[in-house]
Amino acid sequence: MPTAAPTEIKKPSSRLVSIDVMRGITVAFMIAVNNNGLNEAAYRFMNHSPWNGFTPTDLVFPTFLFIMGVSVVLSFSSTRTQAAPKSIQLLHILRRFALLVFLGLVVNGFPYFHLGTLRIYGVLQRIAVCYLLASLLQLITDRVTPRIVLLFAALAAYWVILRWIPVPGHGMPVRDFPLLDRDINFVAYVDRHVFPHRLYEGTRDPEGLLSDIPSFASTLMGMIAGWWLKTSHSNIAKLRALVISGVILLAAGLAWSETFPINKKLWTSSYALYAGGWSVLILAACYFAIEIKQWRGAWTFPWIVFGTNAITAYVFSELLSTAVSVFPFHNSDPFQPFVYSSVFQHIGTPAFGSLVYSILFSAFCWIPVWLLYRKRIFLKL
Repeated sequence: MPTAAPTEIKKPSSRLVSIDVMRGITVAFMIAVNNNGLNEAAYRFMNHSPWNGFTPTDLVFPTFLFIMGVSVVLSFSSTRTQAAPKSIQLLHILRRFALLVFLGLVVNGFPYFHLGTLRIYGVLQRIAVCYLLASLLQLITDRVTPRIVLLFAALAAYWVILRWIPVPGHGMPVRDFPLLDRDINFVAYVDRHVFPHRLYEGTRDPEGLLSDIPSFASTLMGMIAGWWLKTSHSNIAKLRALVISGVILLAAGLAWSETFPINKKLWTSSYALYAGGWSVLILAACYFAIEIKQWRGAWTFPWIVFGTNAITAYVFSELLSTAVSVFPFHNSDPFQPFVYSSVFQHIGTPAFGSLVYSILFSAFCWIPVWLLYRKRIFLKL
């Protein structure tokens, strides 16, 4: 939910500290769950749900997209951004989109770069697509109504795609095969024909083409929240609306899941709503603690460090994760399996040892972004 070359180095503009903290917590958890000592041994909450269902890990990616939606709105509202001509803003948007896609391909290909089977989809590619769409929408209009309309349209359209479009060679969902069958669904069918032999799970990809539609819905929820935070309402009124909205989204996601199951790998509409509800409530908690109660200090510092260079931290973690899992370290064994089997699996239970490894890996990835933070360098990607 990469070490990156900067496109621009500057101090960040004035911003809500709660957003940086929430983004930092999210990316730290993202790095941790992507780097269990051993997935098979890890606690359930540290792994994605195998198919239908929901774990805390399934909340990471949509929350990152949600925060990005909030940030797009707030960053476009800055005096400096508004003063720039729209043509310059558009160039910046396209440059960042291209850089995110490029970094995604680097992460997918590292270290061997087998171009014939290089995965095209990916986490950074999805972030890039959602960033592009959100930024273009914000560039066109600051009104909230189009965002709400697009949100409902995206969720409804994706439900129609998965429920009512026949899959060639297999028939109609529900009537001829189970709804959300792992391989027989229209989303996986499209991905197998667009990028055959380049999919993360062979027959399907969790960051596939059509599932960008509900992923953008997750970003739109963040844009709506960002619009609300920009209004002149009191902090208490903003908090109250966030809490109520979060509860409504949770209830709507659970209700829809009765007929359209919550599924992260397909990013079903019920999943987008349910995860969005949790994202809004987490934002409300951070907003209450940091902006209203002003509970700041040492506890926020690690998350601010992660949050102000989130993409850099993520890219670094992915490249490091691959390196320690591939390059020989001891008797031809890579570092990660060797150190887990030698040290971490003996710390309490295997699950606890896996958790300790995850936390330490995430902490190690904090070091380079802390060094950047000390130098007041913020890499805008």
